[in-house]
Amino acid sequence: MGKKAICIGINDYPGTQNDLSGCVNDANDWAAALSARGFTVTRLIDAQATRNAMVSAMSSLISGAARGDTVAITYSGHGTWVPDRNGDESDGRDEGLCPWDIGSGQVLLDDDIAQIFARRAAGVRVLLISDSCHSGSVTRGADLDLAPGAPRARFLPPEAWMKPEDLPTARISRLPSLGGLSRSGGDLLLAGCTDSQFSWDTRFKERPNGAFTYYALKTLASLPASASYQDWFRAITPACLPTNQLPQNPQIFGTRTARNWKIFS
Repeated sequence: MGKKAICIGINDYPGTQNDLSGCVNDANDWAAALSARGFTVTRLIDAQATRNAMVSAMSSLISGAARGDTVAITYSGHGTWVPDRNGDESDGRDEGLCPWDIGSGQVLLDDDIAQIFARRAAGVRVLLISDSCHSGSVTRGADLDLAPGAPRARFLPPEAWMKPEDLPTARISRLPSLGGLSRSGGDLLLAGCTDSQFSWDTRFKERPNGAFTYYALKTLASLPASASYQDWFRAITPACLPTNQLPQNPQIFGTRTARNWKIFS
C-alpha cells in the first residue's frame, strides 16, 4: 500500500494586497507530520502553487494511486467563491481555493477538484485537509498559545481578484460555503471552520500558523497510534477550537466508515 501527499502553502498573493503569513509554515508542518507517518510528500509553496501546477500535481497523485493506496492533500491559503454557472450549488456559489496566480483570475473551483478526484481507482483513499476560509460563532477554549496581535481571515472576496466587469451583480453572501468541497469526491474532508465562519491566519508563540493546522497537529501528537479520524476531530474541537479570539468550528465530512479509519493509514 502506497502513501503519497501534496502539501500546499501560499502566503504570497501578488496583485491582491491580501498576503498571509502562516500558510507556508502550515505546509511544512503537514509535510513533516505526513513524512513521519510514511508518506512520500510533494510541497507546493508560494510561486510553485500556480493553478496549473496544483491541477497537475493533484491529477498525478490521484491517477497514479492504486487500490489500497492512501493519498492526502493539504491546502493552506485563501478561499474564495464565484457565481455558480451550472446550477449544482444550492447557495448559488462555487467555492474555490486560491492559487498563487489568483490575481490573474486563476481560481481552482470545487467543480475542478471533483473532476480530479473522479479519476481515482477503486479502493484508493482520498483525504483533503483545507485550512482556508469557507466560513459561525460560539466561543470556547483558551487562547494561551496565541501570540498578541489580531488574526487575519483566510478569505479572498471576489472583488480582491476578479475584474470589475466579472463581479457578480446579485447580492450573495460574501462568505463561501463548504458545500462544494464536501461533495468533491474524496473520502474525508477536514476543514478549519463552518460555512458561516472564517479560518484564521495568526501567530502562536511568535510563529505564524493557521489556527486549525496548529491545533490539529498539536492534538495529533498526543493521540495513540490506533486513533481514528473521528478521535482526532474530537480532540480538536471543542477542546482547542473555537476560542474567544478564534471563533471557528472545525468540520469533518465523510462516511462513518471513513471517519473510523486509522489516521493516515
